[in-house]
Amino acid sequence: MKHLRRPARRALLVVHAAVSVAWLGLSLGLLALGIAAYTTQDLSLTQAAYRAMKVFADWLLAPVALVTLGSGLVLSLGTPWGLARHRWVWIKFWTTLATATATIFALRPEITHAAAAGVPDSSLVAAPVVSTTAYLFMTAISVLKPWGLTRRGRHLRESTSARRTRVPAPGKAVDATRPSRTA
Repeated sequence: MKHLRRPARRALLVVHAAVSVAWLGLSLGLLALGIAAYTTQDLSLTQAAYRAMKVFADWLLAPVALVTLGSGLVLSLGTPWGLARHRWVWIKFWTTLATATATIFALRPEITHAAAAGVPDSSLVAAPVVSTTAYLFMTAISVLKPWGLTRRGRHLRESTSARRTRVPAPGKAVDATRPSRTA
């Protein structure tokens, strides 16, 4: 894929950062509601908290998760970072894919079930704890960019540097080098 031009890359980066922060905020909101629903003795508060969680789940979770995943994928493919060149990008992609999948196919149905039942459910405290931890981890590696290149990234860097230095192909005679002037 061709690299994105600077205005497009910057706009997409803003979109990606905004929806990623929104996903973290949704997760924290779900955590607060889940804790309130699970720890209260008031059954009407439990039911209200789960109904509020259902509104978030029905209207916001899937679109935010999918836009985060899509914008991150386009950014990685449209910039020199690449998708599989740097370990932090690769790990962030798979973590985003796993959390988006879990959000859409496990968390949303569980919230729907809890809203219908209206009884305390510890899984609706545990799931937002796990997702919040995952989003904070992804934020940290986005900022710190640890671990260096993947095997593919090292191979691409070596092949790019070999082309730049114009290393002769193996088995070909090398022309005699001209002495360079020193003075």
